[in-house]
Amino acid sequence: MTRTVYLNGDFVPAEEAKVSIFDRGLNLADGIYEVFGVLDGKLIDTEGHLARLWRSLGELSIPAPFGDAEVLDFCKELVTRNAVEEGLVYMQITRGVAERDFAFSSDLTPTVFAFTQSKSKADREVNNKGVTLKSAPDLRWARRDIKSTGLLAQVLAKQAAKQAGCYEALMVRDGEVTEGGASSFFMIKDGVLITRPLSNDILAGVTRKSVLALARDQELAVEERAVTLEETYGADEAFITGASTYVCPVVEIDGHVIGTGEPGPMVRRLQDIYLDFARASLV
Repeated sequence: MTRTVYLNGDFVPAEEAKVSIFDRGLNLADGIYEVFGVLDGKLIDTEGHLARLWRSLGELSIPAPFGDAEVLDFCKELVTRNAVEEGLVYMQITRGVAERDFAFSSDLTPTVFAFTQSKSKADREVNNKGVTLKSAPDLRWARRDIKSTGLLAQVLAKQAAKQAGCYEALMVRDGEVTEGGASSFFMIKDGVLITRPLSNDILAGVTRKSVLALARDQELAVEERAVTLEETYGADEAFITGASTYVCPVVEIDGHVIGTGEPGPMVRRLQDIYLDFARASLV
């Protein structure tokens, strides 16, 4: 089946979608992106993703080319046209097309495109078995709270993790964990759920936010603080979160086995709680 993508207001076959070589997103990574999870053929937790989308655009002074309703309409249409039952919708908005120059004009028309990806059986299996992480120095720019398309540091970190036989990178700055290469990181110690607090150092993960709210609703102990890489090695349990990974157990970090080396009871509980929430949020 030919994949259909969205480009500047139109639905087109993927092989026909074209973006100008003068687009600032291509030349300068001058753009942002957002990822909506898809479960049972519908979008997950859209309110949180839309809020982050508008915030990222605002931080870069890129004018919003549409509103909530239009975003949801074309994302849902992509899911339907591509028959996605579980996976994601990736959307990117750049500042637009102009001669290459660092400074930009305020009258550019943003470039918008979106596409779907379906989750494979192997993708689903990682949530059952758990994943391994490899630490990497966090070399990203200082505004990690913006979901910008400038991802080269993450690309290199995640490639190093892959070459080491690991699923994900664990980013570390000054000995402290920030987050995963494309995920939020949590550890559990003595029954306390611990994750780094929000700041410019990390992305405000939408799944992260929902998991924290659900944990507090369940009266689980939660602590938002920085942890050292060494602390993570002694965690009782650990997990990462993301739009497509949901709550994914971590069973090993840098060769150090986490807990029993199997997904633990608190992570399993949070997986179930989150999936119940995700299905209740579907649109």
